[in-house]
Amino acid sequence: MSTEPVAPTFPRSLFLFSLLYGGMVCMAGVLGVKQVALGPLAVEAGIFAFLLLVAMGSAVSELHGKPVADMLVRLGFVPLITSAVLIQVVLHLPTDPGMYLPAVSAFPIVVGQGARMMIAGLISYGTSQTLNVLVFSHLSRGEGKRVWLRGMIASIISQIVDTVLFITISFLGERPILGLMGGQMLTKVVLSIVLIPWLITGLVRLGRRLDRPRAA
Repeated sequence: MSTEPVAPTFPRSLFLFSLLYGGMVCMAGVLGVKQVALGPLAVEAGIFAFLLLVAMGSAVSELHGKPVADMLVRLGFVPLITSAVLIQVVLHLPTDPGMYLPAVSAFPIVVGQGARMMIAGLISYGTSQTLNVLVFSHLSRGEGKRVWLRGMIASIISQIVDTVLFITISFLGERPILGLMGGQMLTKVVLSIVLIPWLITGLVRLGRRLDRPRAA
């Protein structure tokens, strides 16, 4: 019986990260309903899911190359759009009279979004996540060093762009946006500096361990 290591036909890390990526794309919008206070900073809770998306996009780029990471970002539109459509379908279906009364009014607030915000979410997601992979890969210069630093820089840049696009498209002409934009940017930059180095380092290490050839 052969004892030579057998490499998986489909990398285990890519399978795992793809599943998690699709889930976080859907969760980001739901978590974003809540504003969280982190000391003097305030931010939508959806940032935690978005930071995971950023870290996974960079990790996939490091492990499997930029084209694969770009494809992961593009495929993220599938669960994002599907979940948005399903939410609209459910919102328009008649409510069961026996449903818990406080939940009847709370549900549309939690999951409902206007068309403008939905468009803003799609544009900001696609642009910022693609930019994250681009910057992360460009900083590598083919050397594959300082994963944590490249991931942090790419996250900071992509999150600033995400904030500008989302807030501008969602609220321009309806409310003052500069103050809102500045606070969101500051918080996302701080979280990118604090969390991304640990997240991307851990994900890359996990991916390499999962993709090690195993004995047959």
